[in-house]
Amino acid sequence: MNKEILIILILASLILSTVVGLQIYTGSMNSTKELFDKAPELQGIAGYINTEPIKLEGLEGKVVLIDFWTYSCINCIRTLPYLNSWYEKYSDDGLVVIGVHTPEFEFEKNYDNVLAAVREYNIKYPVVQDNDYKTWNAYENKFWPRKYLVDIDSNIRYDHIGEGAYEETEKVIQKLLKERADKFDLKMAENISNPASAIDVDFGKIGTPELYLGYGFARVELGNEEGFQPEKTIEYKVPSSIVPNTVYLEGVWKNNRDHMELFSEKGKIVLFYSAKDVNIVAGKNSILLISLDGQLVGESRGNDVINNKVLVREQRLYNIVSDIDYNSRLLEIDVDGKGFQIYTFTFG
Repeated sequence: MNKEILIILILASLILSTVVGLQIYTGSMNSTKELFDKAPELQGIAGYINTEPIKLEGLEGKVVLIDFWTYSCINCIRTLPYLNSWYEKYSDDGLVVIGVHTPEFEFEKNYDNVLAAVREYNIKYPVVQDNDYKTWNAYENKFWPRKYLVDIDSNIRYDHIGEGAYEETEKVIQKLLKERADKFDLKMAENISNPASAIDVDFGKIGTPELYLGYGFARVELGNEEGFQPEKTIEYKVPSSIVPNTVYLEGVWKNNRDHMELFSEKGKIVLFYSAKDVNIVAGKNSILLISLDGQLVGESRGNDVINNKVLVREQRLYNIVSDIDYNSRLLEIDVDGKGFQIYTFTFG
């Protein structure tokens, strides 16, 4: 009997110590600065833009904003005006912004492609290429975009997934910079940024999710009866009736892991969507004719549309529809050019 009592006491002690340990950890993330997680070092970097090789260990005493992004992601692109603004506004006060470019698609690993995007979006802060997901995995990240704020002692003090919360994020930047200013007896500005180039999006009015066109990435099946057929070349035809928020193809297409590639000289893409803006990630030499509700896109054209057409050259995001309001509309894309590649639809 004494032996049984001893075993019970030992088990009770172990359970109690586990519960106490969890309570200490949970509380520390909100209240005790010294117990925040240390920011992992940048790892496996394949290329540097706007900087020489850079390490976090050399940035102690600075406040560091780490932004995981990729250049064809519309959600990432819409955050860039704020990142540019914060870099310009606070770099003299001790803020360092580092864009960790972790590719979603294979073509985004190309240094020249990333460099072109950095120039297009007027990014002046350092950008590093995390092509093998080494830094991404070190931060246990799963999202584009995602921002981490690191204090002067290299502790992660804040992280935010996705778009939005810009005012909240900037107030944390100011808080961490004020801690730095107090430590080093410095002064700093505290007004909130409102970049002129920022795009407001009402996510509650977007009725169509991001749609991937590669069999390895797709969350929604193709609307065509044949569906996705990995690594096969299939002739597709658009049926007489279609389902909203589902992509339909016409023509001969090769099913690749992260995209569909047109093998016939001409093809067609049909989608009934609900949103204001429509973007595609696409590539290779081709011309796209854009129609909405049976008419040429006209005044609802996106930034990459000229005379109702999109000239596709490099692999990147193309804005093909930009409406004045959120609507449900039938989109038709007539493709002229064998080799055209489409990766995804995104909406705004």
